[in-house]
Amino acid sequence: MDNWPHAPLHKTLVSGTYMVTAGTYNKVLHFHTPDRLQFLHDTLLELCKIYNWQLQAWAVLSNHYHFVAQSPQDPKNLSGLISQIHVTTAKYVNAADQTPNRKVWWQYWDSRITYQYSYLARLNYVNQNPVKHGLVGDAIEYPWCSANWFQKSSPTSFCKTVSSFKIDTVKVMDDF
Repeated sequence: MDNWPHAPLHKTLVSGTYMVTAGTYNKVLHFHTPDRLQFLHDTLLELCKIYNWQLQAWAVLSNHYHFVAQSPQDPKNLSGLISQIHVTTAKYVNAADQTPNRKVWWQYWDSRITYQYSYLARLNYVNQNPVKHGLVGDAIEYPWCSANWFQKSSPTSFCKTVSSFKIDTVKVMDDF
């Protein structure tokens, strides 16, 4: 079956910049403690480096995450990257909760970003995701997203440009 209508279609055939969103099964808040958030955060960053996906923005929350990253020359390893993130972090929370083999992750959605406006808006969207979900008033206060890193490592003019893009019209799977 080439196109199953109940699952997101993954077409990572061309190198470029992608936005990825993944959510937990039934939107359960499995990563509800600082230790769990830190583990998911560190796993995401470490595995993106190993799989040669260059992160440009990320946000890790208790039941989902988003990231924007530049793919390697051959982006087909995205499914392997996501699988490794999900297996590693599911084993971690299942061991902590003494619930072996419990389903932790549901799906992931990816899209290749082809327009500069869309790219800049998505960078801002991901950086501001903890604010969108009411976790902090200022995204740089949230330790499991890239907002603070982005502000410190990007030129001031670029940060201002990115932050000027509205995020309320960005179409992203984010009903968590």
